Amino acid sequence: MAEFNDPRTTTTGFGSVPRAGGQVVFDAGLRKHMLSIYNYMTSGVLLTGIVALMTYTSGMAATFASGPLMWIVALSPLAIVFAMSFGANRFSKTTLQMLFWAFAALMGLSLSTIFLRFTGASIAVTFFATAAAFAGLSLFGYTTQKSLSGWGSFLIMGVVGLLVAMIANMFLQSPGLMYAISFIGVLIFAGLTAYDTQRLKNEYAMLRGTEFAGKAVVLGALTLYLDFINMFQFLLSFMGNRE
Repeated sequence: MAEFNDPRTTTTGFGSVPRAGGQVVFDAGLRKHMLSIYNYMTSGVLLTGIVALMTYTSGMAATFASGPLMWIVALSPLAIVFAMSFGANRFSKTTLQMLFWAFAALMGLSLSTIFLRFTGASIAVTFFATAAAFAGLSLFGYTTQKSLSGWGSFLIMGVVGLLVAMIANMFLQSPGLMYAISFIGVLIFAGLTAYDTQRLKNEYAMLRGTEFAGKAVVLGALTLYLDFINMFQFLLSFMGNRE
């Protein structure tokens, strides 16, 4: 999807790569690659929101709030994530795209239940707050000259710790622990947003001109989508007004 023989000019803007002496080289291929990732990611989030709202307004959200359907809808997106991650080399780009859209739609079914627990106004406010935070953090990850590679192991360990704490709280039902998990979850996925953006940007140099470059756009969109949605859910749990 990226153009790999693009002319380079000395200008600034999105896709600019700082060089020694203050010179800035504009890589149009990198710009196109990253914009494609953001376009896919944004489209996926919009599809999720549309499906969630339509499911709620149709009255079907309650059917996904409990019982066997809840587990099917909750675990199906996870199965797709694993399939996309481990089958990326075998799948075609078109297959990965179809899986991504299916994932976004299933996430919409799953997230439709938040309308049963939180007010519409607080959901909207939290969504726009998440969007603003995501944009700022992703821009930081893209433009900073400081390597964020050291964050990776720490953040992944944080995600594992969050999962353990969430499972434990299913039995403890502690409101205090729930708020702590939500607060820490926001911080972890905020960090992952910046880290993943820089990682995707740096990977472009290795993927440039390869057959995998188009697939990497879809996989990159999935990564940033997960950062956005998780940050949104943790932030909503922390500051959302309950029905």
